[in-house]
Amino acid sequence: MKIKLLFFLFFSTVMIAQSNFERAEKLYSENKLSESKKLFEDYLKANPNHSKATEYLGDIAGKEKKWDVAISYYEKLKEKFPSIANYHYKFGGAMGMKAKNVNKFKALGMIDDIETAFLTAAKLDEKHIDTRWALVMLYIELPGIVGGSETKAQKYATELLNLSKVDGYLAKGYIDVYFERYTKAENNYKKAHEIGNSNTTYEKLYDLYLNKMKNKTKADQLKKEFKN
Repeated sequence: MKIKLLFFLFFSTVMIAQSNFERAEKLYSENKLSESKKLFEDYLKANPNHSKATEYLGDIAGKEKKWDVAISYYEKLKEKFPSIANYHYKFGGAMGMKAKNVNKFKALGMIDDIETAFLTAAKLDEKHIDTRWALVMLYIELPGIVGGSETKAQKYATELLNLSKVDGYLAKGYIDVYFERYTKAENNYKKAHEIGNSNTTYEKLYDLYLNKMKNKTKADQLKKEFKN
């Protein structure tokens, strides 16, 4: 009888914990961050090795722009699970966002860690699209003296092209826009839009026409076609 009672109590505790985790996930999906955070924190206290709860808390911290908190969660994950690309990618992303919000001297000291995280993620997962986007943007935005390179950016844009035509053409268009090669950018964005025909591809091409090329006629025509 005691064994049955202990089993029932254990099973009930597990079911309540699972229920709280599912509630936290639902609240997170509804963007109720403070409520979901409390449940995830409580769940993690009871299950300190739960990687998904840790990841959710890192994601919440990121949404709240609490980069040091996000970094601490992702760092734990990448150290515990060094072969999972997404943890390295999220760590690098949080570090990158922090670097954008600190003084330039401090940001320079973070570049190696950011680059290493993204390169590790790219090596671990040859199909990780977000990591390759991050590397394109990193190498384009960095000054050449600290590692910036169009050649490196183009390398990962080409890898994107092999994984996803839309992402690849958008990445190459992004590089062209950065260097004000607007005709080439138009060609790449048009290819992306012809394939994807999404809000993202439309917005990139529309912004190029309206704000970079100052061609309202093309912008209006694109808008008319997309709405139809």
